[in-house]
Amino acid sequence: MQRSKVELFAAIRRDSRVEGLSVRALARKYGVHRRTVREALTSAFPSPRKKQPPRKSRLDPFKPAIDAMLWADLDAPRKQRHTAKRIFDRLVAEHEMEGISYATVSGYVGWRRAEVRREAGREPAEVFISQTHRPGADAEVDFGEVAVRLRGVLVTCFLFTFQLSFSGKAVHRPIDRTNGVSSRVLTA
Repeated sequence: MQRSKVELFAAIRRDSRVEGLSVRALARKYGVHRRTVREALTSAFPSPRKKQPPRKSRLDPFKPAIDAMLWADLDAPRKQRHTAKRIFDRLVAEHEMEGISYATVSGYVGWRRAEVRREAGREPAEVFISQTHRPGADAEVDFGEVAVRLRGVLVTCFLFTFQLSFSGKAVHRPIDRTNGVSSRVLTA
């Protein structure tokens, strides 16, 4: 069974405290380096991983030319805009690009085109709104009018709607406008 690094650190600290094992014995028992054992004994939580610096790409010298083409496409008619294939062909012909695949250029153009449109204000930025709700914490309430036929007569009623966001359970209560009497509760 694979255990997380936090669980490993907790086990090492527990065995050191309860059984009094040495650093070397703990390293042997858990199959880790002694440096990891010392880190676990000094801190309950492992240090975060170091971020690797971004790797250089063979496409880097050509990115300004691609960006210029994409920026020029913002004002061009739809049928005259550059496709990824056309950009690749222009880089080979005009900028003497060699040893870079079409897939690399196409991948960069695919996400960069959307970035350029956002930077120019032509597309709204993507926003993520979490759709998770804690039970009983959120609900939606609305009021409105609804026309219903009661005993052959068309009557306009107020409609109260209450829906729990977590479960989706809802309560709808129509109220007669003329006498304010609530009809029976309708649940969904």
